[in-house]
Amino acid sequence: MNKLSRSVHSILATLAVAVLASGCATTLVADEAKVADDNLAHCSGSESVDDSSVAVLPIPVVAFFTPHADLNDIKADDYLKKCGDSSHLVNRRVEVSRAGCVPAGLTRIITLGIWQWCPATVSYEADVKNQ
Repeated sequence: MNKLSRSVHSILATLAVAVLASGCATTLVADEAKVADDNLAHCSGSESVDDSSVAVLPIPVVAFFTPHADLNDIKADDYLKKCGDSSHLVNRRVEVSRAGCVPAGLTRIITLGIWQWCPATVSYEADVKNQ
């Protein structure tokens, strides 16, 4: 293998590690205080969402090294309101799993760093006070 070939392989390996490291789970809301009450109803669910991003500086190859901006804003309140009024919710938890972003990271390589498709899953749960 010549020096150029090794350099290309090194760059591709570094990019592959960066893409694989991008998949994880993020907790948006997690109430620490657990409220135990017999008058609570439980609400939970999960949805598939598009958590794709685009490079702030969309120049091919340079885009690998620039920050990416989310195309869709994932807000915990949008999912918790499905359980009811926020003043009646306790024991809330909203989590975004980006495990699907790891295999979909190939889109970032194909687009030379400009865009990455990320099929994520939002899971939410809360206990609703009966009043």
